[in-house]
Amino acid sequence: MVQSKLSRRAFLGTVAAFAQAPTKRRNVIFILTDDHRYDAMGFMQAQKWLKTPSLDRLAREGAHLKNAFVTTALCSPSRASILTGRYAHAHKIIDNNTAIPKGTPFFPQQLQKAGYKTGFFGKWHMGGESDAPQPGFDKWISFRGQGTYFPNPNGLNIDGKKVPQKGYITDELTDYALAWLDTLPKTQPYFMYLSHKAVHGDFVPAERHDGHYRGNAVTPPASMKPDVKGRPMWVQNQRNSWHGVEYPYHTPMTLDHYYQQYAETLMAVDENVGRVLDALQKRGQLDSTLVIYMGDNGFAFGEHGLIDKRTAYEESMRVPMLARCPELFTGGRMVDEVVANIDIMPTVFEAAGVRNALAIDGRSFLPLLQGKKIEWRDSLLYEYFWERNYPQTPTMHALRTDRFKYIRYHGIYDLDELYDIQADPGEMNNLITDPAHAKTVQSMNARLFEILEKTGGMNMPLYPDRGRQFNLRHPDRSKAAEFPESFSGPRDNPPPGAAQRKKQ
Repeated sequence: MVQSKLSRRAFLGTVAAFAQAPTKRRNVIFILTDDHRYDAMGFMQAQKWLKTPSLDRLAREGAHLKNAFVTTALCSPSRASILTGRYAHAHKIIDNNTAIPKGTPFFPQQLQKAGYKTGFFGKWHMGGESDAPQPGFDKWISFRGQGTYFPNPNGLNIDGKKVPQKGYITDELTDYALAWLDTLPKTQPYFMYLSHKAVHGDFVPAERHDGHYRGNAVTPPASMKPDVKGRPMWVQNQRNSWHGVEYPYHTPMTLDHYYQQYAETLMAVDENVGRVLDALQKRGQLDSTLVIYMGDNGFAFGEHGLIDKRTAYEESMRVPMLARCPELFTGGRMVDEVVANIDIMPTVFEAAGVRNALAIDGRSFLPLLQGKKIEWRDSLLYEYFWERNYPQTPTMHALRTDRFKYIRYHGIYDLDELYDIQADPGEMNNLITDPAHAKTVQSMNARLFEILEKTGGMNMPLYPDRGRQFNLRHPDRSKAAEFPESFSGPRDNPPPGAAQRKKQ
């Protein structure tokens, strides 16, 4: 039976009433990466050869929130949840094709009203392919859709004007962000949102990192093997789909090479996190600034026979999250509680001393960073909505507690799933039909619908078809222009940016 530690009314869909405001308005730098797995950091030792010295420093001098999750493991919904503090069913940006509902409030707008200067640098990826400046930001630098890793003649939108992208995207976004920071008086409070394209596929490392990890081996995950007892049929079938390990575009590339390129692409992210910390040190603001680092969703490298995200499995919905601000909390902390992307907005507000007047689903985790014993969520809702252009993954809702994860599928005739996360972290033993866990399934199902009811999730309208459908024949690079935002061609062709790199 799942026991509630917190009044449902106090936590869900409330108008936020945060703790006493800090004595000073904190500067906040929020760094977001794309498709960064929760364990792809050097100090996690998932791959002993992977090194991330700057991220390790954030963990060592700040806090590692080891149970951080997103409420939807997909670019646009996750980013919208960060900026609104709400579940996807509440903010209605449920996939990568849905337009932003008119009047959607983003929390930097309230920071502006409180006297903050705000800047956005990088991947926006909401409202289709728009790169136009959005409400809440005094400085705006973005690009269409996924953007490109290497130079692009019309690659950037700077405050509404098209400007060439001249260098490697991770470096260039950081250049712009730090240049903007240099324009601000040291007395001016600010919020910087640095939103990297990396490490989104296809993975293309900077020239200086290309081949750095070549020769290092990756141990295939145990759950990668086929025909695991209790595995839903749709998961088994997806092994030979666009997001499966046996689909033709994976065959020319071994798991080792695939992960090596991912890790090499991450190297530039880590270096540029170090540049941000160095810039803060130079300004004399390193210890007074709240720096938060997280991924917009996870990424599977063969777990359950899958590649990519979207699912409710740990590798998909779990993300890296680090925070540093010595003036607010001491370093070397480990936060065990389950936190999420919907908690970023209220956490930033509490650090900034800004009180919110909007209904949100998240809660500030600043007290957890400070080691305070407070009532916290006993469970987190996860949701993903079927996409026409990636139809192999069904609509699903899941509930994750400290011990169990319950996954309920919608629109398919298949097995649901229940896992004891503590005893079975690889999620290989589906307990959904085990009589000994029948009461757990019943109570978690009831709790899942209770959260949906109280956060407006039972009022989801029927949406028209969203996104384009791939041709039934095997796609190739010649059709890439038809799918500029979501197309990933066969991996026996060079990834985008490789040809550009060779020309330089």
